[in-house]
Amino acid sequence: MDSGAGESFSRSSRLTLAGEYKQVFQNNIRVSDDCFTLLVGKDQGLKSRIGFAVAKKQLKRAVDRNKVKRLIRESFRLHQNDLPDLDIVVMVRFKILQLNNQQIFARLDKHWRKVIKQCEKF
Repeated sequence: MDSGAGESFSRSSRLTLAGEYKQVFQNNIRVSDDCFTLLVGKDQGLKSRIGFAVAKKQLKRAVDRNKVKRLIRESFRLHQNDLPDLDIVVMVRFKILQLNNQQIFARLDKHWRKVIKQCEKF
């Protein structure tokens, strides 16, 4: 995987306030499979932002939750320039623990493409 030179993941790339999450949960397009659900809402800003909703009920160990968030964050960082101005909340299901890192990246890549395609209608 390339380093994604020039792309960063700063605070402005994250959903940080409860109101931002609420906005995405209320008005969204949903893209999902057996491991991920992506809720996509229109952003009022200049670039896409991401937030996570990784429940202890789905991934019991903190190390697993942190690993998954780290992988999602890296995948988003590499694709954020391709995405239109969106707010995205990623929710994870327990089946993700059965996948290795490459499989997780492949699934996320597929989801980013779906998001781009569906947001043309948005």
